[in-house]
Amino acid sequence: MQRAPVTALLVAAALLVATACSSSDEAPRAEGPTGSPSASDGSASPDGAAKPSAPPAKGSAKVVSTLTEGLKSPWGIAALPEGDLLVGSRDAGTITRVDAETGAKTEVGEVPGVSPGGEGGLLGLALSPTFAADTYVYAYFTTDSDNRIARMLYDPKRPVGRQLGAPDTVLRGIPKGTIHNGGRIAFGPDRMLYAGTGETGDTGLAQDKKSLGGKILRMTPEGEPAHGNPEADSVVYTYGHRNVQGLAWDSGKRLWASEFGQNTWDELNLIEPGKNYGWPEAEGKAGKAGFVDPVEEWRTRDASPSGIAFAEGSIWMAALRGERLWRIPLAGPKASAAPQAFLEGEYGRLRTVLATGDGALWLLTNNTDGRGTPKPGDDRILRVDVT
Repeated sequence: MQRAPVTALLVAAALLVATACSSSDEAPRAEGPTGSPSASDGSASPDGAAKPSAPPAKGSAKVVSTLTEGLKSPWGIAALPEGDLLVGSRDAGTITRVDAETGAKTEVGEVPGVSPGGEGGLLGLALSPTFAADTYVYAYFTTDSDNRIARMLYDPKRPVGRQLGAPDTVLRGIPKGTIHNGGRIAFGPDRMLYAGTGETGDTGLAQDKKSLGGKILRMTPEGEPAHGNPEADSVVYTYGHRNVQGLAWDSGKRLWASEFGQNTWDELNLIEPGKNYGWPEAEGKAGKAGFVDPVEEWRTRDASPSGIAFAEGSIWMAALRGERLWRIPLAGPKASAAPQAFLEGEYGRLRTVLATGDGALWLLTNNTDGRGTPKPGDDRILRVDVT
């Protein structure tokens, strides 16, 4: 390796650190800009030109209570039929039940085989659409060799900490990495299981239809390709994604997904089967033939989006690096007005948002995952009233 003056070496090291930070989807805001054009309101295009933006439609989001505190590296959340919540710990690999009235926590059990590291570990949770009959809890998690989805029987009558049955793997072989493991799972209105995956930092996987990385997947509850998929023998539903961590359906049963960008634009996409969402050839509203542009885009320092939910006519999006809750009002398949930001900087990193069904949201903070700045009580579940 060639020798260089000390000053040059320091500059090179600083650039290397900045590059590493920007390649990680969950870099904290304190690490500063990633080298993209600076526009904190997202109103400039990559070439610096202004883009038209409709005024925001009036809405509100107010934290009315803290349900529980003291959660460690929480990630996935699912609501039981009676209203209590199941919350997974990314690093501990455990699932905890939280009483929806008192906030009391009870450990349900540990998911075997979880191998935490980087952005991997126990990630998304979902309940079977026939949970009342089969009591299956689904989990997306990282192992020593891959990311996979498994289901476990849940029996609250068993002893505390041993209420989960042995995992039954429904899908394996999703690529794993230190970064970009995706991880969100959800059952759609069609009762099929959807999963958002990441390309693990290997950008070529996103355009490779034979890979499960950088995709949105659609499968039966048993993990088989769902009827109506673009290819009958494949669980791949859409491709060209960098790292999908938010899935939600609106009142018209349209699927929306949030996605981490790299250096410039984070995205909210309307998902249509078989479509190519551009990565790594396009980021944000690139206007390139053959690729689907996002409905909305944000500077990475203002978003780094994870979970999303639909409530009161809007998509609500939790932002990690941006440390805020975004509202995107919808009019059919488009946004009806510019996004609004709420709770900016008040609760730190926000990981998951879940609609309660009664005009409110459960909002999960994420400051104890190694990238945030925990405060006393972190992490917590907040109840947010929205309009």
